Amino acid sequence: MKRALLREDLFTVVSDIVMTDSAAYADVVLPACSHFEHAELYPAYGQHFLQCADAVIPPVGEALPNTEIFRRLAARFGFHDPEFRATDAELMDEALALDDVRLNSLRPSQLPTDKALLMTFEGEDAMLFKTTFPRTPSGKIELQSEYLAQMYGQPLPTFRPVESPYPLTLISPSSDQRTTSTFGGLSYSDQVWLDIHPQDAAARQIADGMLVRVWNELGEVFLPARVTDAICPGVVSSDKGAWFRTSSNGQTVSALAPGHTADLSEGACYNDARVEIEAHRG
Repeated sequence: MKRALLREDLFTVVSDIVMTDSAAYADVVLPACSHFEHAELYPAYGQHFLQCADAVIPPVGEALPNTEIFRRLAARFGFHDPEFRATDAELMDEALALDDVRLNSLRPSQLPTDKALLMTFEGEDAMLFKTTFPRTPSGKIELQSEYLAQMYGQPLPTFRPVESPYPLTLISPSSDQRTTSTFGGLSYSDQVWLDIHPQDAAARQIADGMLVRVWNELGEVFLPARVTDAICPGVVSSDKGAWFRTSSNGQTVSALAPGHTADLSEGACYNDARVEIEAHRG
């Protein structure tokens, strides 16, 4: 369950309860509060800042932070181990290595809320091979990795072409309408389409705005086409995070994504989804 918060001014927050696609399958839905309603640590994405934030508003209705829900569930089920009784501040401090020099001897739970902490190495910015080094046996970037050889029998990555009877590569980039699927319950997130290059569209007699069927061996999705040269020939694109209601057959492009993982470290296989497209005749 998510709470979509729309801030009308500095003092008024209007909340709207939205049932997500996954929550609709649940027998019991617990009222977790939004990130506006509890204290949290926020690391930067790809940078070296760390910030601690307090709740902006108190939890609405019966909503509680996930941590408090877990504590209460643990108590009801008879689990009394220390990790089930830790406060939010204790969990913040346990989440990070307190002896890491980048914290400047500060405890995460005690970071000032009026500014972000630039995590440095003895006053210097993080800089590869100057203040920080890869955690490999050699301390270097290892193109040929002994670790990968021992773990997977493959010291170097190899290339294998994707074998598929479907000619088009499907990608699903981020959307400026959603954060993954968060905010997908708002009306402006209903605008979901499939981007296709004019060359591929012409070969399939697809016009801009036409409803198309996108499919492979895993399933099918019906989406309006957007013909644009902003995408490469041979590639089609539909933003990730859409909800089931955004397509006429109640599916999203996630239904077309393969479920296998990479040989090395079992990571996600990006851009391995292959599809075909035709004008929807239904």
